[in-house]
Amino acid sequence: MRWQQLFADLEAQLAEEEAADERREDASRARAEWGRLRLADRLRGSLGRPVTMSCRGAGEVTGRLVEVGVDWLLLEDGQHREVLVAQRVVRTVGGLTARTAAERDLGAVGRRLDLRRALRGLARDRALVHCLLDDGGVVTGTVDRVGADFLELAEHPADLPRRRGAVTGVRAVVLDAVAVVRTLPPAVV
Repeated sequence: MRWQQLFADLEAQLAEEEAADERREDASRARAEWGRLRLADRLRGSLGRPVTMSCRGAGEVTGRLVEVGVDWLLLEDGQHREVLVAQRVVRTVGGLTARTAAERDLGAVGRRLDLRRALRGLARDRALVHCLLDDGGVVTGTVDRVGADFLELAEHPADLPRRRGAVTGVRAVVLDAVAVVRTLPPAVV
């Protein structure tokens, strides 16, 4: 009987050591998985939800998270305006859900849909915008063109449509300086 008790105790100890090893491996594996996550993966878990971002140069930006791009985020604010945020200026994000989206391979097409391409969409739409810069500056007007590393903005009053007579100047803005681009309602003709 004593031998059976001894073997039972040894088996119980071994089982407990194996369980402890598995728990340590699981925790290590979870830390390694979290270590590979990017902010974009974390944000995609909150698509459709309201978030608040603290952004260099733009301060606090709040809205419903609509899309997560390769280097940009798209929100819709409380006034139903689109807010394009350069991901590199984001300092903190609040309002995240517990969900995290699986790491996603963007593929060749997805990697090409960068901030320049998003800004080209605004140029195509002739959207009136406030362009907030990473130093806190603001430029208002219509995005005319987007180059490899800059955008060209026709500056004009926000209450006037982009017409030759309303344009007060043309400004080239370095893309690395762009923090947030907020669409404005179209000027009434």
